[in-house]
Amino acid sequence: MDAKLIDELEKRIESLLTAYGSLKDENRLLRDENNRLQHERGGFKNRIDAILNKLEEVERS
Repeated sequence: MDAKLIDELEKRIESLLTAYGSLKDENRLLRDENNRLQHERGGFKNRIDAILNKLEEVERS
């Protein structure tokens, strides 16, 4: 094999590995953000349910 071809292949593989690492990091960050948003959403749901329950109690009185 030609040394230039091997050098080019090595550069492309290094580039792919770098891109792969970046994508893994981004995926981890997105997963963490998704978990945070789901937790936040659960908190809002609980608060809204509590407010609706209070309104139902007022309506019954």
